[in-house]
Amino acid sequence: MERNEGEGRVALSERLRMLADMVAPGSRLVDVGCDHGFLSIYLVQAGICPSALAMDVRRGPLSGAKRHVEEYGLGDYIALRLSDGLAAYRAGEADALVCAGMGGRLMERILREGMDQARSLRELILQPQSELPRFRAFLREAGFLVTEEAAVCEEGKYYFAMKARPGAEGTCGSAGDGAERPWLYDLFGEHLLEQRHPVLLSYLRQRGRYLRGLAASLEEADSQRAGGRSEEVRQELAWIEEALAYYRRE
Repeated sequence: MERNEGEGRVALSERLRMLADMVAPGSRLVDVGCDHGFLSIYLVQAGICPSALAMDVRRGPLSGAKRHVEEYGLGDYIALRLSDGLAAYRAGEADALVCAGMGGRLMERILREGMDQARSLRELILQPQSELPRFRAFLREAGFLVTEEAAVCEEGKYYFAMKARPGAEGTCGSAGDGAERPWLYDLFGEHLLEQRHPVLLSYLRQRGRYLRGLAASLEEADSQRAGGRSEEVRQELAWIEEALAYYRRE
């Protein structure tokens, strides 16, 4: 069946391309928080996904997504639905979920409230914008097995993504030896550390430079509050050094 590509192939940002590259070919997609629909359009255009369900809680972005789907002639392949998280998703409609562009706490709420739907999916591709350690711990404790991680730096901002699959609740949330150092893996990502990912290395170095500068400023301050913050900074620097040790391995 031929598809009218309308005005040509959609171009993705590096952040969205990272997510697209994690989707298994042949997967029916549900994109939660689809914004303007470009990820779904790209995946269907490229033949990676035979169909997609693009959902958003906001009517404005969903209207924009509808307009873009029509512009690219993909109305027969991409459905759009107003939904708060997974509330309007019915189990069995998709194989893979993408959820990105929102805070980690909100993403955690979406998965908690839609746990039955989430567990019915073959894979979940997730890119929280904040609170990554908490979100990784949530996945681990909920029994989702993280099988792949990726990272990009775009316009000076770092983005981290993970692919997970449902496991038994209470199992270790990693396909590797995640039980060994779960706190460090929650902070920085087990697969990124084990693979010595270059983008994570760049992030660790940048964060380390910032924290050392902050530590020097706090040393000049004379207050109990500054003393407490200094201890937090020293602790984070110690964690960064432990993460950097992965890159010094033979």
